[in-house]
Amino acid sequence: MAVPFDQMEGQIWFNGEFVDWRDAKIHVLTHGLHYASAVFEGERAYGGRIFKLTEHNRRLHRSAEILGFKIPYSVEELDAASIELLERQGFSEAYVRPVAWRGSEMMGVSAQHNRINVAIAIWQWGSYFNPAEKLKGIRLDIAEYRRPDPRTAPCESKAAGLYMICTISKHAAEAKGYADAMMLDYRGQVAEATGANIFFVKDGVIHTPTPDCFLNGITRQTVIELARRRGYQVVERAIMPEELSTFSECFLTGSAAEVTPVSEIGPYRFTPSTVCETLMNDYRKEVYPVAAAAE
Repeated sequence: MAVPFDQMEGQIWFNGEFVDWRDAKIHVLTHGLHYASAVFEGERAYGGRIFKLTEHNRRLHRSAEILGFKIPYSVEELDAASIELLERQGFSEAYVRPVAWRGSEMMGVSAQHNRINVAIAIWQWGSYFNPAEKLKGIRLDIAEYRRPDPRTAPCESKAAGLYMICTISKHAAEAKGYADAMMLDYRGQVAEATGANIFFVKDGVIHTPTPDCFLNGITRQTVIELARRRGYQVVERAIMPEELSTFSECFLTGSAAEVTPVSEIGPYRFTPSTVCETLMNDYRKEVYPVAAAAE
């Protein structure tokens, strides 16, 4: 980054007010920083419209409830704030990051009376992966850490703390020259990448892990719907790592990743082809409905 994120220009919506970007600050003893009592979302704006904004803000509320706190702004208020902030920032294509966290009123594992703070930031963020690599398929390592048993972590919440092992895994993969890492789950089954869901193709059928210990992503659900509209069979099931050699195509989905083909996972190789290209194009038309209608 040429400019650090805390030095960028513009405004941030912070607890109901639009404040200067550089003034959106919290104290070092904020509970969310020490104990990961924070939830967030990742969204993209296309052509001046935030894709599936309401669905994301509903999930933000649900994530907070799972962590035991209530967001003091309704989904409708968050939607309106996001739309106005996008206009204030003057962006047509952008990334949207709502976040909610426990404040600094109490410090310790228990923080029952801390204020729940909410902020929304919007900035211009291009492709999550290197565009040249994305076209030919990115390379993934296989992560050391695994997605935890749902009896040990709130896996249905987009909780900040759950991304610790994702950061570790992505850093380790990048240090080896990979773009990202595929994570297994606590049973040794294929789970997801560090910030995106994963799909495989075999004989024209799409296979994807059952999201029982990781997020059933909003983009994941969108792409499954698009695939079925095309007549593709989509099978959600347990996938073992040794099966990877039997798949011909592989791709990731996520609000940041969008639809990204994969060419390599550790020793396994894939060739992005018809299914990847079709769903990349269909997803783009889905997020740009006006442009698609004009074609």
